[in-house]
Amino acid sequence: IGDDATNSVYAWLRWSKAGKPVLVVANFTPVPREAYRIGVPFAGAWQEVINSDAGIYAGSNYGNGGAVLTDEVASHGQTVSLALNLPPLAVLILRPQEG
Repeated sequence: IGDDATNSVYAWLRWSKAGKPVLVVANFTPVPREAYRIGVPFAGAWQEVINSDAGIYAGSNYGNGGAVLTDEVASHGQTVSLALNLPPLAVLILRPQEG
C-alpha cells in the first residue's frame, strides 16, 4: 500500500529466498487506526513479530494481541485480508504463523 495519503499508512510484503513473506505496516500519524484492512497472500493466523508500540519499547501496547486471523474479504488484489489495529507512529511486522 503506497497510495493511502489520507491515513499516512504504508504497507509492503518482503519475501525470503524460501518464499516466506513478512508484512511490514507503518502508520505515520499520531492516530491509532482500528480494523485497517490489508490484503495478504495466505489465509490463517499472522503473528506480530514486531510492534514498535509494545510496552517493551516504552509504547502504549496498542496492537493485535500478538496475532490476527485473516478474513475472507478481498483486498489489495488478494482473496483474504487482515483487519489490523495500527498503533500511532509505529511499525508492525507480521508473518504467517506456521503449524
